[in-house]
Amino acid sequence: MKLALDRREATLGSVDASVSGVFERSEKPDPLPRGLAKEDAAAKGLVGQAWEKREVRGRRKELTVLHRPDGRGRVVLVGLGPQTSYTVETLRRAAAEVIKGLRGKGVRTLGFRLSSFVAESVAGDVAVRAIVDGATLGSYEFLRYRTTHEAGVEEVTLHLGEELSREEAALRKALENESVVAENVLWTRDLANLPADTATPEYLAEEARRVAKEVGLKITVYDEKKLAEMHCGGLLAVGGGSAHPPRMIVLEYSGGARSGKTVALVGKGITFDSGGISIKPALSMDHMKFDKSGAVAVLGALRAAALLKVPPRVIGVMACAENLPSGSSYRPGDVVRTYNGKTIEVLNTDAEGRVVLSDALGYVVDKFHPDELIDLATLTGACVVALGDDTAALVSNDDRLAAGLLDAAGATGEPIWRMPLTDYHRELVKSDIADVRNSTEIPPAGLLTASAFLENFVGRTSWAHLDIAGPAYTVATTRKYQPAYMNIGATAFGVRLLTRYLSEPQSR
Repeated sequence: MKLALDRREATLGSVDASVSGVFERSEKPDPLPRGLAKEDAAAKGLVGQAWEKREVRGRRKELTVLHRPDGRGRVVLVGLGPQTSYTVETLRRAAAEVIKGLRGKGVRTLGFRLSSFVAESVAGDVAVRAIVDGATLGSYEFLRYRTTHEAGVEEVTLHLGEELSREEAALRKALENESVVAENVLWTRDLANLPADTATPEYLAEEARRVAKEVGLKITVYDEKKLAEMHCGGLLAVGGGSAHPPRMIVLEYSGGARSGKTVALVGKGITFDSGGISIKPALSMDHMKFDKSGAVAVLGALRAAALLKVPPRVIGVMACAENLPSGSSYRPGDVVRTYNGKTIEVLNTDAEGRVVLSDALGYVVDKFHPDELIDLATLTGACVVALGDDTAALVSNDDRLAAGLLDAAGATGEPIWRMPLTDYHRELVKSDIADVRNSTEIPPAGLLTASAFLENFVGRTSWAHLDIAGPAYTVATTRKYQPAYMNIGATAFGVRLLTRYLSEPQSR
């Protein structure tokens, strides 16, 4: 999608439709707000008539489309709900609702009257970022395997008008930066949506090489032979049942500041998870192509970090394998020795994510000594039971790191919720014959026992674990409850959150 800024009024432009925001009105009779006078003039009084007949109420998700009598396109009014509860997330969703609502209706160019979306709670630059996010992400479709698709909005212009023209420089900067972030999310969604017959561990390694060349990252890819030399028994065990051998992909961004901290991002990249010998039920197993979402989000975040030149040095590690049952698969009862020397008793081959992460976490701590370490993984169904499909779980040993991630989540609309980690959970993952076990006999608190397991491989590093099992992808049954900027399939959850965290001054 093409994005631009224009100093003119939206109603004076040459777009197919101009969009203005409307706050929810009271039930009492009230005159047309002065803020809609320009829209009413452009529509030759039609806005006022619709207002008088209460066809426009300003409720969230409400879309009113009026054709201008002069033939110069349409006036679109989008409901924003009560002004007292108006937030950046309200606007992000509203922008996506507009894009979705106009798809297939002959609107190719769209203009947002920016001042109608600015309020005390949402400043101009914040509004710009929200509209860019909502419009871009709301326009997304995964089209690689489709021969036809419905045409939608191709160009979005944010019109400043006389109210905001003095802020043009700051607003243009906000648009340029957020355009990079939003485009990067679409790129990440495309990669995460690829099926397992295409997106093998080797394919992800080649894609990472292409990204590294594109944006100037250093990259190292460890194949199965090198992983064996490095004693990465976790990756080798999980990937041992597949014809597509595992890969550990390491990307390095040098940092936009002369001196600053090093942040390591580690992602689970199970390109398909059948459960291995502890095989999953057939129903919905096709969703397991999304088990690579953590690693793909790490790749997307590194790409964005380089494009935006964020201050910290950033290391990305993608732990990639395919978990299939075969004669060479690892088995329940096996003991696996990992990169840092710790051993894992395997009790369930479907608890494979923590096993591959053990090597990646141990490696990045040993080789790079990061100041902060954040891992992302579609790790446990227990996370979805606890928090639902829209919220990721956060477990951290550092209050400052956790607070920074929570702030970034609030700004980007990618919700996370901090969960506790106690000695009770740590005791549950201790093994009788090895250092830790990858499953326990007590089913509850699976999210937290998985986190306690990972903690064994981070040492004293400031660490945060994000279990993104719920919001990493949506399906038909959950899609209708999600924001309009989500689509069925991969969401690229975490890319915007991590990019925001890495970009903020407090993260340096």
